[in-house]
Amino acid sequence: MNVSSPVSDPDTVADVIVVGAGPAGSTLATHLARAGVDVLLLEKSTFPREKVCGDGLTPRGVKQVLALGIDVSGPDWIKNKGLRVIGGGTSLELPWPVLQEFPDFGLVRPRRDFDDMLATLAVKAGARLRVATTVKEPIRDERTGRIVGVTAKTADGPVQFRAPLVLACDGVSARVAVGMGINKREDRPIGVAVRRYYKSPARTHDDYLESHLELWDRSNADKPALLPGYGWIFGLGDGTVNVGLGMLNSSKAFGRTDYRALLRRWLDGTPEEWGLREENAIGSIGGAGLPMGFNRTPHYADGLMLVGDAAGAVNPFNGEGIAYAMESAALAAEAVLQAQGRPDGPSREAALHGYTTAMKEHLGAYYRLGGIFSGLIGKPAVMKTATRLGLPRKDLMYLVLKVLAGLYDSRGGDWADRVTRALVKAAPSV
Repeated sequence: MNVSSPVSDPDTVADVIVVGAGPAGSTLATHLARAGVDVLLLEKSTFPREKVCGDGLTPRGVKQVLALGIDVSGPDWIKNKGLRVIGGGTSLELPWPVLQEFPDFGLVRPRRDFDDMLATLAVKAGARLRVATTVKEPIRDERTGRIVGVTAKTADGPVQFRAPLVLACDGVSARVAVGMGINKREDRPIGVAVRRYYKSPARTHDDYLESHLELWDRSNADKPALLPGYGWIFGLGDGTVNVGLGMLNSSKAFGRTDYRALLRRWLDGTPEEWGLREENAIGSIGGAGLPMGFNRTPHYADGLMLVGDAAGAVNPFNGEGIAYAMESAALAAEAVLQAQGRPDGPSREAALHGYTTAMKEHLGAYYRLGGIFSGLIGKPAVMKTATRLGLPRKDLMYLVLKVLAGLYDSRGGDWADRVTRALVKAAPSV
């Protein structure tokens, strides 16, 4: 939409517009509002609301939660010690490493509560939250082509919101980016995940996040079948568990698989006492896309900044999205605040372009390495061999944990930190 005439309604005008109040949007809005920036935070849903996710935070995500000043000592937060990896007939518990840059514990909290908490934090910081507001398309200046706002569908009809800077945190759909002609890159990995909640007293209390590198369909005891993808079981501490599976587009089965049926077949093969059966299910099976490895660029152009899933910021090694959504939000906030303090013109624009550079320096080479990894594990034979040979070797799996979860110190550290940094350094930046 090309519109050049300004509007003056103070309820629809701000310094910045943040589209989407998920972890990326609410984190970004909080950082900016605390610094005195007038933020309009537009969210299509109302809170609390469901979101397809594993509900688990690795120490990388915990760091971002702590950086917001959030107290995680209460009963709403379930702490965990590390990752349990199961595959190739082996079960290995890997404690989270002790590092300078990340805490040594993870957390679990359902996204229904987590996202609501983050949005509330943004409002307390001073952001103006508008829920049930579905952004449909960007508004562009007819002369420059820059984005100057968005048009949204509300209960009162279409509304135009205006700001000189729009921060797109609208998830995998990336509606605003698409409206600005920024399309996804086909040379980057993408995944899909499905999840469901179950009543499971036997598995609800667990000190480890559990990852299954081999999914077996044992519904036919005489002929068990290895299924594509990887699965998880995360205890929520309240008698329930979050169970799901993911698959990468490097798998030949991607796009040709009934993922919900796949989840059911895997769970039907789990021990009966776990209770992961249809009669114990809570709600339906939800599915979502996982945009990985910076599959949508540039991250800044013409007044539009892409953050979180809209920027393809999901980790291609492990499908983790929350930590990287919040990290990208912190980088975006820094660039915006630098720009806000400069006069309008080339210097301000240079500060905004600094976000693209910061994202590339922060995650570019690591994500490129992850793209290579995702291509390899999409092949069942490679995954099966790597699992059987790797899991029995604890030192190797300690290194693998650091690489896959991005849990290594950028300076100093032990031998595994040094090896991880060398691997990342050797990879070409995205």
